[in-house]
Amino acid sequence: MSSTITVGAGAMPAVGLGLWKVAREDASAVVQGAIAAGYRHLDSACDYGNEAEVGQGIQAALAEGLCTREDLWVTSKLWNTYHDPAHVEAACRRTLSDLQLDYLDLYLIHFPIALRYVDFDDRYPPEWIFDPAADTPCMETAPVPLYQTWQAMEALVDKGLVKHVGVCNYNSALIHDLMTYARIKPAMLQVELHPYLTQDALLRTAAQYSLPVTAFSPLGASSYVELNMAGEPDSVLLEPAVKAIAEGLGKTPAQVVLRWGIQRGTAVIPKSSRADRRVENLDLFDFALSKDDMQALNALDKSRRFNNPADFCEGAFNHFHAIYE
Repeated sequence: MSSTITVGAGAMPAVGLGLWKVAREDASAVVQGAIAAGYRHLDSACDYGNEAEVGQGIQAALAEGLCTREDLWVTSKLWNTYHDPAHVEAACRRTLSDLQLDYLDLYLIHFPIALRYVDFDDRYPPEWIFDPAADTPCMETAPVPLYQTWQAMEALVDKGLVKHVGVCNYNSALIHDLMTYARIKPAMLQVELHPYLTQDALLRTAAQYSLPVTAFSPLGASSYVELNMAGEPDSVLLEPAVKAIAEGLGKTPAQVVLRWGIQRGTAVIPKSSRADRRVENLDLFDFALSKDDMQALNALDKSRRFNNPADFCEGAFNHFHAIYE
């Protein structure tokens, strides 16, 4: 099993460091330490609120001679408030400035959700709510068709600001639609994937278009417990099947679940602020899961989606907004 995923004419490391929920005060050291440990794939986003610190970590690693810029694969994402074509390039340039980079390897539409524009000077990152000072703060959508946003993403490739463009949180119907109008075809689909949410039909749809896939939240509930979007018992790492496979292989449950993602042909971007866990998450290529192991993990599927706007937007942002059925 290769340690890279073919993306366009490039090769993206199959294991990346997810930077969602890495505290700003820790982000620079985490990134520098991850690069020193061997990570060459960083998954960032405007909405994570730590891109300036991530950029400091990248620059420190480059200055230390740990790698070159060309050795790194850096992904970022267009936030929902910048979907209007008038704002796409400015949003990308702000990310590049924060990361202290001349180009991105991959730039993704973060959600297929267009929100009202919030100026950089008013609030950055703008998050979900349009006006936090309103009597009833809520998210407010904007009438921006996805095809217009995609055309503006294509223009970023034309200008050399990004090498590849892609999408996050798209379902099969949106992928079929995108492929009918995309002048530059998407180079990546990033979606939630773990043994509780295998999304087999979506992966088959992506494969029909030779569209590579990255799994976010590849360990399932662990990223959501602190947000009260999941509980400790929701962890796939506690499943008897996962623990039995791990014990038999002399690996950790997390390594087993991440290896499952790799063997499905997807990239994985686990997040950890702990140096030992980051090393563990990278160590996935000296073992393999058997066919029976894979089937046992596939059988855990319960269509359990932790990152679902229909679940959190209404409660947190006073506006119901579903993108999945």
